[in-house]
Amino acid sequence: MSTIAVLGYGRVGGNLAAALARAGHEVTVADRTPGVAANAARTARIVINATPGAGSLDRLAALREELRNKILVDVSNATTDGPDGLPADLIYPGSSLAEQLQDALPDTRVVKTLNTMLFPVMTSPAALTQTPTAFLSGEDPQAKQTVRELLTDLGWHKKWITDLGGIRTARATEAAILFVPHVIRSAGFTPFAISIAR
Repeated sequence: MSTIAVLGYGRVGGNLAAALARAGHEVTVADRTPGVAANAARTARIVINATPGAGSLDRLAALREELRNKILVDVSNATTDGPDGLPADLIYPGSSLAEQLQDALPDTRVVKTLNTMLFPVMTSPAALTQTPTAFLSGEDPQAKQTVRELLTDLGWHKKWITDLGGIRTARATEAAILFVPHVIRSAGFTPFAISIAR
């Protein structure tokens, strides 16, 4: 069991918090209010960034002391929104939100994952008709192993998890968000995920 703080209580954060609590973890959920988020981050071993990606860097950089020596699991994508509210462009082209967070939080172990799927798949990967892939990006092997264990608690089989390497690889998975609006316009909000077929 781990103590986990989920920052952000929208569909993504609420879904993850409920599933992790069902798996036996001690979960605190914080909205974007700075004081609430700081208290939650301070008392947790693992912090999950489920805040809207466009504002995540500023919000989390303000929690630098509270996030010191913690594992930060980043599941957000930093994009501008199109006129229909769907993702349009990357905010950090040639980089990624995860890299920006790691640069801003050098004493925090950032791991990027679960950002290549619609939110229901994060906690119910077996519900898809085909095997999905969850990717890991991060500099710290031990932190990635901890996150891998969290993913198994969420229903991800080990063979469905692919470690891509260092945090720089997050720019590839974050760029996958550019598929999302086209897939949604084509097929609606039916749950889907990026998958590597072998």
